[in-house]
This record gives sequence, C-alpha cells and structure tokens, in this order.
Amino acid sequence: MTIRPSAAIRNNYNDISNYCKSTGEPVYLTKNGEGDLVVMDIEAFSRREKMLKLREELIAAEEDRLAGKSGYTVDELDKMLSDIITEAGNGA
Repeated sequence: MTIRPSAAIRNNYNDISNYCKSTGEPVYLTKNGEGDLVVMDIEAFSRREKMLKLREELIAAEEDRLAGKSGYTVDELDKMLSDIITEAGNGA
C-alpha cells in the first residue's frame, strides 16, 4: 500500500500515474495526516467494478437459492443455450 500526502498528486502526477498503471495498485492520499482520496488506474478500477457487480449477482443468486426459488437444471440450461446458438446461426 502506498500512502502519499495530497500535495503529491499536484507535484508528482506523472509518477503516481505511472506507479498505478505499472502495479495496478491504488495510491492513498492524505490531507492533514488523515485519509482523503484514493487514486487508481482506470483499468484496475474497471476490473474492480466488474468484480463487484459479479459478486452482487452471485450473492443475489445464492439468496434466491436459499429462499427456495427454483432455477434451471443443467439439461434445461444446455437446451436453452443450444436453442440460442441455433437461432443465431439461422439469423433469427
């Protein structure tokens, strides 16, 4: 974890940017000795957001399963996917 004073972003933007891009790690900025901001590479941020969305979807699916909601069997899912592939191949 890298912690820098907030003035570092103004004085060393390129260094901080290069660090974030090369390591994929965020830089934590402080103001008056307290945590203030986090700076990170946009690719790392996008990956993090996608991972969080996937986790939310998995948690929702698990909650549905625990609540007794029915889902699809493997055979039903296989047939649905086969039908979609067939339709796509026919230009439908």
